[in-house]
Amino acid sequence: MQFGRTYEEFEVGAVYKHWPGKTVTEYDDHLFCLLTMNHHPLHMDTNYAERTTDFGKNVVVGNYVYSLLLGMSVPDVSGKAIANLEIESLKHVAPTFHGDTLYGETTVLDKRPSKSKDDRGIVHVETRGYKQDGTLVCVFRRKVMVPTGTYVEERGGEQPGRPEPLDTPKREQEK
Repeated sequence: MQFGRTYEEFEVGAVYKHWPGKTVTEYDDHLFCLLTMNHHPLHMDTNYAERTTDFGKNVVVGNYVYSLLLGMSVPDVSGKAIANLEIESLKHVAPTFHGDTLYGETTVLDKRPSKSKDDRGIVHVETRGYKQDGTLVCVFRRKVMVPTGTYVEERGGEQPGRPEPLDTPKREQEK
């Protein structure tokens, strides 16, 4: 299974459809809010949301939606990244509610070699997140520094630092 891409593997215009999606639960949303100390009642207080908002229910906190989509993109985009350089823009287009399932896709907008080191490049991408009914909920653009194939090979290949087993499992010895 591929995890990220080298600079050479990115093609401008390519679209990566991230799989699987993620159904957002109330627990997920509330835990994220509590961990990040975002106690806004729109996200945490059902009574407040039902009585005082246009939505009539809790709205999933936007940073969680963004974080999920960013995480979904890692195997396709930044799994080999040297650094995330910039979040250029972030737009929350429509609300996400508990029980919605999010799906993401990323388009490669541009790429260029690094100006300072020849073993890496900068990839500019846009990730879009959709709900199960196709409603666009979030769009963000970012720039990622990724290695070239040479960089990866010089540092141990596809899984650097992965140890080899020291002994053979007992069931193998019994054969």
